[in-house]
Amino acid sequence: MGGFSLWHILIFAIIVLLLFGGNRFSAMMGDVAKGIKSFKHGLADDEKPAEPKQIPPQQQQQPIDITPGRPAEPSPAPGEDQSRQ
Repeated sequence: MGGFSLWHILIFAIIVLLLFGGNRFSAMMGDVAKGIKSFKHGLADDEKPAEPKQIPPQQQQQPIDITPGRPAEPSPAPGEDQSRQ
């Protein structure tokens, strides 16, 4: 009592085929298969290690003096000769 027999499943399958039609049902199953394939392909891509990106070298900047009690000295412009001081 309450269980599905083979006849119940066959009748349900026939009703589903009548509602959706054979062609439409097979197209839906094809779309599901494509979705599963793309999902597996996406998982396979995630397993590969990412290539390290090259970071361009930055220009060296002079450190900022944050000693308390000293007035801030203006830093010379790049390319300016420091021997004039």
